[in-house]
Amino acid sequence: MDEVLATSSAEGAEDTDLTRARAGDGAAFTRLVEPLRRELHAHCYRMLGSTHDADDALQDALLRAWRGLAGFEGRGSLRSWLYKVATRTCLDTVESRGRRALPVDLGPAADRTVLDDVPLTDVAWLGPYPDAGLRDSGPAGRYAQREAVELAFVAALQHLPGNQRAALLLFEVLGFAAAEIAAMMGTSATSVNSALARARRVIAEKAPEHGRQQALRLIDDARLRQVVADYAGALERGDADAMVALLTEDVTWSMPPLPHWYRGIEAVADFVARVPVGGCPPWRHRVTSANAQPAVACYLWDDDAGAYLAWAVNVLTLRGDLIRDVTSFVGAEHFPLFGLPASLP
Repeated sequence: MDEVLATSSAEGAEDTDLTRARAGDGAAFTRLVEPLRRELHAHCYRMLGSTHDADDALQDALLRAWRGLAGFEGRGSLRSWLYKVATRTCLDTVESRGRRALPVDLGPAADRTVLDDVPLTDVAWLGPYPDAGLRDSGPAGRYAQREAVELAFVAALQHLPGNQRAALLLFEVLGFAAAEIAAMMGTSATSVNSALARARRVIAEKAPEHGRQQALRLIDDARLRQVVADYAGALERGDADAMVALLTEDVTWSMPPLPHWYRGIEAVADFVARVPVGGCPPWRHRVTSANAQPAVACYLWDDDAGAYLAWAVNVLTLRGDLIRDVTSFVGAEHFPLFGLPASLP
C-alpha cells in the first residue's frame, strides 16, 4: 500500500511539474528531466562514441525538448518522448560528423613495434566513458545497461548506419517495442525490424564476445582488484615479464590517437618491453572504471614539471582473469571526465 501511495504521489508531482513546465517554469522542467539525465547521456554516448559529443547532444536535446514541450501530448510516457528527442538529435550529429573509430578500424596490426608513432588528428576517435553512477538495472532488454557501454559494443555500433544504431539501442538496450521505435523515428515497424536484423548481424561479427559483464561477475572482486593492481604495479616497476604474464595469447594493445596497434602475445610483449616499460620515464597510476570495465589512469614523469602528468586512461578488457585487450586512450583531456587530477606529485 505504501508503494502504491508513493507511486501515486510521484505521478501527481510529475503531472504538476509538467503543467508548470508547459507554462514556462524552467525549474519544473529541470525536475522532470533530472531523473532521466544520466540514462539519456549514456544513450547519447552509445549513439555517438564520444563523451564530449554526448554532452553536446544531451544539452541540445534538452533544449529542443524545452522548446517543444507543447508538442508532448501525453499519449506515451515523458521518458519515451525524451528518448525520441535525444535519438533524433544524435541522428543529426551522426549525419553531420560520421562515425568514430579505433586503430583496429584503420588497418591491420603492426608486425613490429613502431617507436616514432605519430597521432592522427584527422580521425574522429572513439572515446572512453566514465561510467560512475551508471545503473546496473534498467528497462527490460537483451543487454544490461552496463554491458551496453562496453568498449567493444560501442565500437561495433559505430559500424552501423544511424537508423540501425538507434533501432538496436532502443529495442535491445532500452526495451522499447518496434512500434514505439517506429513512431520515434518516423518510419514503419517493418522498417524497424529490418534495421534490427541487419544491425544484429554486424554486432555479432564485430563484437562476438560482447557481454563481458557476465565474465567479470565470474571473477570475485578481490581477484579483479588484484589483476588491476598487478598490471599497474608491473608498469610502475618496469617489469615487462610480470605484465606479459597477465595477458592472453591473443591479446591486443591499441593507443588512440596513435594509429598503430598490436595483436598476439609476441608482438605485444615486444611493444611492452620497448615502449611503456623500456622506453618511457617512470609511471604512477590511479585505478578507475571506464565503459563498465576496469581501467587504470596512467601518469608519466615530466622533468620540467617536476611531477607525474596525466598521460592515458587504459581500459582493460578481461577474459577470465587475464587481460584480453588494452585500449590506452592517450591524452590529458580524458582525465577531467573521470574526476582525475591533471598531475601527481
